[in-house]
Amino acid sequence: MRAASDLITQRPLKIGITCYPTVGGSGVLASALGEELAGRGHEVHFISYERPFRLPLNAARLHFHTVVINDYDLFKYPDYTLPLSVKMAEVSRDHQLDVLHVHYAVPHATAAILARSMLPAAQQPRVVTTLHGTDTTLLGRDAGYGPAIRHALHCSDAVTAVSSFLQQESHRLLDFRGPIEVIHNFFHPHPPQRSREAVRRELGLNDREALLLHSSNLRPLKRIDLLLEAAARIRPADSFKLVILAGGSFAPFVDQVRRLGLEERVIVREKVSDIEDYLQAADLGLFTSETESFCLSILEAMCFACPSVAMRVGGIPEVIEEGVSGLLVPFGDADAFARAVEGLVHDTSKREALGRAAQHRARERFSAEAIVPRYEDLYRRVIG
Repeated sequence: MRAASDLITQRPLKIGITCYPTVGGSGVLASALGEELAGRGHEVHFISYERPFRLPLNAARLHFHTVVINDYDLFKYPDYTLPLSVKMAEVSRDHQLDVLHVHYAVPHATAAILARSMLPAAQQPRVVTTLHGTDTTLLGRDAGYGPAIRHALHCSDAVTAVSSFLQQESHRLLDFRGPIEVIHNFFHPHPPQRSREAVRRELGLNDREALLLHSSNLRPLKRIDLLLEAAARIRPADSFKLVILAGGSFAPFVDQVRRLGLEERVIVREKVSDIEDYLQAADLGLFTSETESFCLSILEAMCFACPSVAMRVGGIPEVIEEGVSGLLVPFGDADAFARAVEGLVHDTSKREALGRAAQHRARERFSAEAIVPRYEDLYRRVIG
């Protein structure tokens, strides 16, 4: 007769996932993880106020539950944590979830801990919290959030971070002494819908222009001002076009584009879902963040043999092997950044060699095949 732990190892799991559904690395990672888990035979339930933008419709074993937020006059600001916790408890009970996997500690882990306490012991799912960055590096410093984050982590059955850098920062900034397991991000690209030539034609690139790509939610820490300043120093000025896939409004940067004379060089596409079309058309990724826990956008480019030039900050050196699969420069040095980009724009052979190494690194270290089994193993450990 099999032991209970053997049965847990064999059977498909029932997993609840909560993430921010908007454009951003945590939502992309959570959506991809859910899709991969469902493809491996597990039952996956997403719980959020909106369907994550990368989550496929009508996929087998993949379900979505909407959190309804009521705007009562009693509250000055609409509350999300309590309705989320109630929905988590409801889905956990009705679908007998094994695990609630929450991405970002606040408010998701807080809501999961509260949801678990609403249920009888026999119906309580385990809680796995994944830290992505801002919940540690920004909210963790805030006296109004830090204690709540620390409490949520202490009450979680397992805590993960997407890089060793974030693991260390979480221990330091949150004064959290419990274990944090490092499980890096992964990216499983969808097939492009258009050819490289069609995309470059749409963007108006000629054969002599390199397509430089930046993709982010444009939050302040992404330092779009520094990106534009560096782009303005690339010579010759007509050797490239910079395409910015914007997960937020680009309006705050329009005046800077005009002031730097980049109107003919910068192309903005807002809230693009078919990012693979642009990734496979790009020659080089550009990232000037002042801090990053991982930078999923760099990995997305790597999957298409597109190397990146980035600032040497946070967890980025864990993604880019410097000088082998991309180039890193000191943070804030716009001139050094521009020179590094220039060198690769004009040296096609070096750029392609870095791209091949980047693609190999992505497949070996940051693929779904390498990362998703680690999450499966973690789930089975916490419920075992």
